[in-house]
Amino acid sequence: MSVSRNQVEAWLREDLGHHDVTNHLPGDTDGRLVATEPGVAAGLSAAIAVFEYLGVEVGTSVDAGKRVEPGETVLDVAGPVREVLRGERSAVNVAGHASGVATRTRTAVAAAREVDDAVRIAGTRKTTPGLRGVEKRAIAAGGGDTHRLGLSHMAMVKDNHVAELGFADAIAHVRGQVSFATKVEVEVERPEDGRRAADAGADIVLFDNLAPEAVAEGCRVLPEDVLAEASGGIALDDVPAYAATGVDVISLGSLTHSAPALDYSFRTG
Repeated sequence: MSVSRNQVEAWLREDLGHHDVTNHLPGDTDGRLVATEPGVAAGLSAAIAVFEYLGVEVGTSVDAGKRVEPGETVLDVAGPVREVLRGERSAVNVAGHASGVATRTRTAVAAAREVDDAVRIAGTRKTTPGLRGVEKRAIAAGGGDTHRLGLSHMAMVKDNHVAELGFADAIAHVRGQVSFATKVEVEVERPEDGRRAADAGADIVLFDNLAPEAVAEGCRVLPEDVLAEASGGIALDDVPAYAATGVDVISLGSLTHSAPALDYSFRTG
């Protein structure tokens, strides 16, 4: 299960309110989730968790990451009409949102690979509270890299750390607080600071809010064993230009915070 039982309960409680006055139909029915536009499927394991919580039997579903076309059934269920309809909206919402993230990610990955097959497209921590797991799995389904899942997965020296301690001292302090097994990434806002960060112990240098030309300048002087990442307001149309700079990773917050939901229709009977 991609989501916890508590998450499913919260989704259903939000939608049903204190008393469901809508779905009191008798009998059993079949239901199916159908794509109404092309895209990349994701979030179906979360949708399945909703139906299974309600005791609805789940039949077949497409694999995460599969390209779907209009009219294609991505999930089918069977069970009491009342429970099928109670789960429908939460299931459609989470699958549509996740599939939108996966579709946007696939578009960005394709744009990068037109320039350089080795460049990774990654997400960020700019996720919807409570939905990070769903959204990060959707990025992976779209062919992207999840980046760090939380603050425990990699240490990052950001501008606010530098403001407090200074550039070199901030890197040294963070490096001294983590295990040898934990990577340290340093955010820089000038191309020349990339080499300074590497010399101070950065495993990864993040060129933040810099134009492609400045990122390329910074990448040229990095040691070969230090990874380079570009981030900060990068739009889908900008991906090819950044992919040509020599970076290893392009991270986009818009994969999660600005992805339009993929349109699904839920049909019964």
